[in-house]
This record gives sequence, C-alpha cells and structure tokens, in this order.
Amino acid sequence: MRKVTRETVNAFFNGYYLSKSNTLTAGGKYYLHGNLIAYFDNDRNLVLNHCGWPSNTTKDRLNGILKYLGHEGIKQKNYVWYLNGEVWNGREAIVFNSGQWQYTNAIKI
Repeated sequence: MRKVTRETVNAFFNGYYLSKSNTLTAGGKYYLHGNLIAYFDNDRNLVLNHCGWPSNTTKDRLNGILKYLGHEGIKQKNYVWYLNGEVWNGREAIVFNSGQWQYTNAIKI
C-alpha cells in the first residue's frame, strides 16, 4: 500500500480533510482524480465505486479502505476485478454497517 493511500484512508475514516497528490478526502467522501470512489451514505454504510477507472491506483485506494475495515480487498485476475470473492464490474458496492455486502448494478459473469 502506498504512503498516500495510508494517509488519506486514515483521514477518511477519522473525518478530516486531506489532499495529497491526486487524492482528496473530506466530509466522508474519498476522491481520486476528482472521481468519488468511496463515501458514507446517510446510514453510515460505505459505498465503493471505481467510476469507470479500473486502474492499479484506483485498486490501491479502494484496497486501502477495505483493509482498514479488515476486509480482504480487491483481487484481479486476467483484468477482471473480484470483490469479496465475486466478479465486480466496479459499479457501486455497499458495505453495510453489519458487514454484509450489496452490489448495485453489478453484473456477474
């Protein structure tokens, strides 16, 4: 995990503003290159999305968030991303406070 990821993930979960390189976190929102890749909804559930950019940097930032919560993280094989052991197209995935998952607009292959 990159240093910028560690620092911005820590800021994200502790609720303070931090802008480092191409990453910004403020008010429960986490941006990469101006794209909202993670945020807390009104019920404090975590919502993830790669915003159409399945890059190594996006994966690193999302994995930093997931690992902070104790989750396994995103895996990749043959350019396909796997989240929680299932194919994930990068559209919104919600991690509920209970630890359960829901994939919104997800396409299983």
